[in-house]
Amino acid sequence: MHEQLLLILGLLLIVMLLVMLAQRIKIAYPIFLVLAGLGISFIPGVPVLRLDPEIIFLIFLPPLLYEAAWYTSWNDFWKWKRTIGLLAFGLVFLTSLVVAFASQALIPGFTLALGFLLGGIVSPPDAVAATTVLKGLKVPKRTIAILEGESLINDASSLIVFRFALAAVMTGVFSMQEATGQFFLVAGMGVVVGIAGAHVFYAIHRFLPTTPAIDAALTVITPYILFLSAEHFHFSGVMAVVSGGLFMSFRAHEIFKTGTTRVNMLGVWNTLIFVMNALVFVLIGLELPDIIHGLGETSLAEGIKYGLIISAIVIVVRMLWIYPVAHIPRWLSKNIRKDPTPGWKNPLIIGWAGMRGVVSLATALSIPVMMNGQSEFPMRNLILFITFVVIFVTLVFQGLTLPLIIRLIRIEEIDLIQPSHEQQAGIQIRLDKLALNTLHEKYQKNINRNNLVENFKNTIENDIKLHKNHLSSIEMCTNRQNDLREYHEIMLDIFALQRKELFTMKREKLYSDDEIRKAESQLDLNELKITGSKHL
Repeated sequence: MHEQLLLILGLLLIVMLLVMLAQRIKIAYPIFLVLAGLGISFIPGVPVLRLDPEIIFLIFLPPLLYEAAWYTSWNDFWKWKRTIGLLAFGLVFLTSLVVAFASQALIPGFTLALGFLLGGIVSPPDAVAATTVLKGLKVPKRTIAILEGESLINDASSLIVFRFALAAVMTGVFSMQEATGQFFLVAGMGVVVGIAGAHVFYAIHRFLPTTPAIDAALTVITPYILFLSAEHFHFSGVMAVVSGGLFMSFRAHEIFKTGTTRVNMLGVWNTLIFVMNALVFVLIGLELPDIIHGLGETSLAEGIKYGLIISAIVIVVRMLWIYPVAHIPRWLSKNIRKDPTPGWKNPLIIGWAGMRGVVSLATALSIPVMMNGQSEFPMRNLILFITFVVIFVTLVFQGLTLPLIIRLIRIEEIDLIQPSHEQQAGIQIRLDKLALNTLHEKYQKNINRNNLVENFKNTIENDIKLHKNHLSSIEMCTNRQNDLREYHEIMLDIFALQRKELFTMKREKLYSDDEIRKAESQLDLNELKITGSKHL
């Protein structure tokens, strides 16, 4: 017990150190962790890692899907629903089909059912890998929205393909008509379970006397309960988690009303998802020796050959699919032609960003070791090995070349999008006007007799003038970006000096630690207004 705990803690420490090293050498950490895990696995004396398939699937998948759903922009998702749907459903089914027939023809003894099983595993790209690689690069907002929306839905479609293929392998019976009907039933009822469960948690958050800590804990529990509830009735746990996550995210402003609750919850989730993603990517590399050992009659050279061919197939199918998806609907519909054309650069980035990762690994590992407790599952380790090769090739090869392609083609923003700082100024004006109207309508007497309220009113009026001047100066001044950058640098320097001053105050013991921590938290929030964050 102590040795296993020490191994887990040591692995976590190694993962953190590797992520820091990846940031230092400026390589996306999913790519670096896979390479590092592979290297570590061949060090003599390193324990062979064997993961329980059901545990890896249950522990990692629900929170990763829930977090992806939570941070999906519903407006962007709905705006690009056509492209997202054609990628998340059409491309997944096409990839599964092509992989199924190709693997059956390529691999001796490989049945069509096993081919669809492999196709369902390797068909969905990984959003974490893509967004991590694209972080800091100049990429159109449309591209990111489509990739994130695709990854949210394609997990569900690929896992449903996987489920039916697994049933066909286990029973030896497959009916396309029955599978199609079951697909809509399983997916649809998964959504129903997800929405129903989300309503229960919505009521708990909103109407019961929760605390910030309880709210954060409940959000961690939610995806697991949604997933297990749907799976208990043999519906899609993935669709339950995704639909429940979208519902809770849409109603978040009603249930998480205090800044403390939101900051606490987001801090918990940032840490949880980072650790899970980092662990899974390093586990991909660490699992390889055990997978190779179980190849059996298939030689390592043959396994690599099969894996490279399947990798080429999934890459080529995606590239061939993305351009018709981007342009043919524009030829058929006038309404679609109203949107700016994606050209050839945007589809190229979306197509080349189809890196496989966490979901493919978790799905492959969930294949049972035994069939009905009597015989070994056919070619399980070969499927795992091919999955590893596909993940490795797409993640490392495409992941390392994607930034280079983006720089070479010099892609520009496609849609007319208002700059972030202008949007923030407009939002703040709206909020300040709401506060000012509320003061005049409800608290006019308080303004006349309470200096603090009057000062607050004057501050809001000054803020409105400041933001209006800011927006008008953007229109008049062509060098505004340089001015804004210089202002941000000065403010960040001031914030750094203020943090040092807070540390001095703490040593002088003139103020309580609680009050100093509050002041430090406010500095953090002020800095986040400048540096920005995905989750805050």
